Amino acid sequence: MSKNNKKQPVSRLKGMYDVLPEEVWMWQQVEDICKQVFHSYFFTEIRFPVMEETQLFHAAIGEATDVVEKEMFSFVSRADIPISLRPEGTAGCVRAVIQNNLCNRGMTQKLWYKGPMFRYEQPQKGRNRQFTQIGAEIFNIENPQADAELILMSARLWQRLGLPNIRLEINSLGTTQARLVYREVLIKHFKSQLELLDEDALRRLETNPLRILDSKNPKMQDIIKNAPVLSDYLDDESKQHFQQLRDILDECGIEYSVNPKLVRGLDYYSKTVFEWITDDLGSQGTICAGGRYDSLVEMQGGKPTTAVGFAMGVDRIVELIKDLKLWQQKPLLDAYLVADKVVEMKYINKIAEKIRTNLPNLRMVVNQTPTSFKAQFKKCDKLSAQFAIIIGENEQKSGLITLKALKDAEFGQKELDFKQFLEIMNQFS
Repeated sequence: MSKNNKKQPVSRLKGMYDVLPEEVWMWQQVEDICKQVFHSYFFTEIRFPVMEETQLFHAAIGEATDVVEKEMFSFVSRADIPISLRPEGTAGCVRAVIQNNLCNRGMTQKLWYKGPMFRYEQPQKGRNRQFTQIGAEIFNIENPQADAELILMSARLWQRLGLPNIRLEINSLGTTQARLVYREVLIKHFKSQLELLDEDALRRLETNPLRILDSKNPKMQDIIKNAPVLSDYLDDESKQHFQQLRDILDECGIEYSVNPKLVRGLDYYSKTVFEWITDDLGSQGTICAGGRYDSLVEMQGGKPTTAVGFAMGVDRIVELIKDLKLWQQKPLLDAYLVADKVVEMKYINKIAEKIRTNLPNLRMVVNQTPTSFKAQFKKCDKLSAQFAIIIGENEQKSGLITLKALKDAEFGQKELDFKQFLEIMNQFS
């Protein structure tokens, strides 16, 4: 094959990403901390497909939302069924709850999930076409205690993750009936100033006017600022629900601001909505968002079931941890088994497997090639191993193990029987 005809390697798709070994530990640590916190509030994990029938998302998210109109990865299956990669987790979670009768006879469910989501967007810092979310949902608790628990649990997550300067914004969208009244008032307001509306606002005016309030266009801010506020049109039930939520947050010392323009981008929300925001990631500052969606289960064919949930962007949280240098990586390797060339590999592997049986959490590399001690110790340094486990001809004859600390000069080097070796290494594995 000529040089000009050399086959080019395949690159990853635009908006996708690789998580490399030097960073994957941060993702794992975020996931581990989330799992610990969720379990402490007695949430159980659920897993559901990354693909669903397209109509599920159209019905749940809303035909006039940006997600459905512009951002879905959709195709037709070989069985001529329209299918989409999931753009968010709530719709699939609700489908799984209904299909598997998880809320049968009014049973309460507290569920959490993690996994990739997909939206066809213009890639930028903190926004990819494949991204990872961790979410939590509560079904069949109508009172604001459920809303509060999700906010309190997410606040605890930021504390455990060590994230600074995360602020909370909350609002109430009211019931569906109250929002319909407000919708007509809002349409009237924006129609009175049509010449000031941009293309997006004109498109949303009749289909989803509340989304105009979320516009980031600087030229639109005055008309948005002067728009009627939803709180003036809330029904008594929603006002009481929102006040009870605020009372709980106040009592628990959670700081927040009420943002009357916070509407969220999906149609299924009602009553409480909230966002956790950072100013340290530029324009993509929302790291967690959610709210109540009491009508969604029934809309998807289930029995009337109240529900509230949130989703957090793991990509953005990891970016924040990296940008602020919040975490330091722990040593990846506990021990490197250094073997003399004269010792047979079958004996080395026998010792190594005995060590792994007794120390299942020990991260250990076994030298696989017959090289000099000097070359093997260079590998120890390169891998930042904490210890060298040395097996030479003398160790094979005596049945002992020589343990050398590579980061602790005071410990030095010790010749140990297997019991003594285990006692020491148990402190580090």
